Amino acid sequence: MLIRTFSCHPEDPGFAVIVLAAGASTRLGRSKALLTMPCGRTLLDQALQQARMLGRDIRVVTGAWYPLIRFRCRTQPSVWLSCEAWDQGLSASLATGVESLGPQVKGAFVLLADQPLLDAEALRAMGQAARQVPDQPIAADYGGRAGVPAYLPRWLWPEVLALEGDRGAGRLLTEVGATQVPVEGVHDDVDTLADWRRVRARISQTAPTTRRYRR
Repeated sequence: MLIRTFSCHPEDPGFAVIVLAAGASTRLGRSKALLTMPCGRTLLDQALQQARMLGRDIRVVTGAWYPLIRFRCRTQPSVWLSCEAWDQGLSASLATGVESLGPQVKGAFVLLADQPLLDAEALRAMGQAARQVPDQPIAADYGGRAGVPAYLPRWLWPEVLALEGDRGAGRLLTEVGATQVPVEGVHDDVDTLADWRRVRARISQTAPTTRRYRR
């Protein structure tokens, strides 16, 4: 695992944000992280803006498209992480992110790079809730099942590291009784070109909302 550090934020050492951007985007045929929004930012830029709603220590897990996404990204995270086993799926990316965290970290938030319409206020609320009860897992509500964005307290990390294949932490979060909260925009992810056309159209229609991430 190769770690490239740019900056750290000692004023918020107890919480980190892991942005997963290691996949090959095979269904799309190109890096989804580099898709350009109407405002000119990439999806990964947008994900990093979202991450800032949750914390200051932001770590991007890369794989198939590194270093291209680093050079094309306008916004820089605290750390770039290279997942050598990115082709093994989400579990490997999650492990890379979690294994990079130091002993002072109480918990980590997890975001994907392909959900540009996540509600900013919901993300802020998740960040505040985790800091108030740092041992309680929190996850977005997908109609009764848990998913990302999510908060993983430190005690849950061994089980996260035990995941295998293209399996994220959603089922695990459901099993351990994570608090599920509504987060508008979780269903607007980008996997195919048709998804991107639909999401890009929605971004254009909600430009005043997306501008909130520039603050």
